[in-house]
Amino acid sequence: MFMPKLLNALSRALAVVFVAALICDYFITDISFWWVVGPGLSSGIVGAATARFRRPEPATDKAAAAAAPAEPRTPVEVDPPVTGRWYALNSPATKTPSHGTHAYGQTYAIDLVADPEDTPRPAFGWWPLARRSTAFPAFGQPVLAVADATVVHAGDRLRDHTFTRNSVPALLLILIEGQFREIAGPGRLLGNHLVLDLGNGTYAMYAHLQRGSLTVRAGDRVRAGQEIARCGNTGNSTEPHVHFQLMDRPDVLAARGVPFTWRGVGVPASRQHFVVGEPAVSAAN
Repeated sequence: MFMPKLLNALSRALAVVFVAALICDYFITDISFWWVVGPGLSSGIVGAATARFRRPEPATDKAAAAAAPAEPRTPVEVDPPVTGRWYALNSPATKTPSHGTHAYGQTYAIDLVADPEDTPRPAFGWWPLARRSTAFPAFGQPVLAVADATVVHAGDRLRDHTFTRNSVPALLLILIEGQFREIAGPGRLLGNHLVLDLGNGTYAMYAHLQRGSLTVRAGDRVRAGQEIARCGNTGNSTEPHVHFQLMDRPDVLAARGVPFTWRGVGVPASRQHFVVGEPAVSAAN
């Protein structure tokens, strides 16, 4: 997997140069036409080359396999990864791919933010520009194993963002920041994350977890409903939330998304509240 990772990083680096050249040309001084077009074209060419190195499904065209998911599988039924009252965003029940891309196995991914009735989640808007991560009830909430499984990957060394990016102006920051995170690799996009092997070729991935909160490590066996980490605000994250997805292999660079359904919940649509067990209580209390 070294070659696709290298090409992916090169493609993102060229994309950053392209954006920087556009900004420089528009706001600072005129620059050569080729300094703008060259990196943009090169990024596209390298991106296409990356697709040829991705691991395809059997008997499929390599480029097509990288661009789109395999034929839809029957949704895998698992337990919910959280408990309490939550709010769904970027849900596959509303659209697929839910995050606008099949990359990193995200076809059926979902984002979850805690929104307990006694401690409502701060609203998105123009002001304040940023709030502390601790102002959000999701921060520090338990994250649970969705099935009996084996831990494949566990990492929680990255620090949580002190401030969130949950305002309109702050979105500009994360759009630029996201490009640099992609250059650094999936780990910087996902932040602290866990991958569980559920068996039968299905893996669960949890992203943006709180620093130092993991209670398991690679090789451990976990039980459904067991607390395995806490919700954080790491990686490419606008606010504390749980990013959850199922995929067909543990490496997100080669993985394809797998549809899921949660027992007793189903798949909540985007901007829909759902409740699992007892209502969540703000970790700050």
